[in-house]
Amino acid sequence: MQLTPDLARTLADVVDEGSLDAAARRLHVTPSAVSQRIKALEEQVGRVLLVRSKPVRPTDAAHAVIRYARQLDLLEHDALAALGAEAALVTVPLAVNADSLATWFLAPLAELAAHHPVLFDLHRDDQDFTAALLESGTVMGAVTSRAEAVAGCRVVPLGTMRYEAVATPAFVARWLSGVAAPTEGAPHAAAPASRATPAFLASLAAAPRVDFDRRDDLQRQWLTRVGVDGDGPRHYVPASHDFASAILQGLGWGLLPGFQSHEALAAVRLVRVGGPPVDVPLSWQQWNLRSELLDAVAEAIVRHGRAVLTA
Repeated sequence: MQLTPDLARTLADVVDEGSLDAAARRLHVTPSAVSQRIKALEEQVGRVLLVRSKPVRPTDAAHAVIRYARQLDLLEHDALAALGAEAALVTVPLAVNADSLATWFLAPLAELAAHHPVLFDLHRDDQDFTAALLESGTVMGAVTSRAEAVAGCRVVPLGTMRYEAVATPAFVARWLSGVAAPTEGAPHAAAPASRATPAFLASLAAAPRVDFDRRDDLQRQWLTRVGVDGDGPRHYVPASHDFASAILQGLGWGLLPGFQSHEALAAVRLVRVGGPPVDVPLSWQQWNLRSELLDAVAEAIVRHGRAVLTA
């Protein structure tokens, strides 16, 4: 069996663009030509590689072929750079959790784009799920909470993102019995353990909270740790900046990383609800492929991550 590089790249383009028509525009050929290339590739490997839905969907067998195509692009880029030739822009798909994307992750990418002919295709997902995008070949590297290496990848610890439960003083005064909301200029230290009274826990269970989406389990974990059973009312706000804004607007309480809460805490626009912080260790994982460009991506991301995350 042999894989024809151009056919493999066509499959990757179709998956990236979401349809045969869009891939045809990108490749400057007809949709029929794209369809014929995919059919020829499927005959080469003896497997169905593409589900022609809207958008198209790769089969499990397609992941290895897509990964091969992306590796070819990286290796070609490195070879042209070594020869002193002007390399075309190469796209590097990466996965990152929403809070990292909203706070520190874009800085290293901007640094890289200033020195390398590179485009970034970012896939935002919960840190517990980004590793799956590596396994499928969708991305070349990912910020993930998974400490063990994905097959075919190498892993480097970044640090810990620390979350604290916060809310506005007005929300605390309305919803959380037994928690005195501080006034402007008052200290904003973490709430003492004595707040965990039966009345407080009951009010916390009934108070609206803000979740990122229906897979967001961070607030639920924190409630369990402080002794609250059951699930209270929730708002769903699926964007990191808007999630923080919803808490600042008083829609509910929620857990924010220090990047997003420290200024509001200092100004007493937010207060700590209490309870222990939730620490989420993050790692950088990337394909175990010797590529100067991919190594440069890793070096910049690891350096920036370690500078801002808790050791």
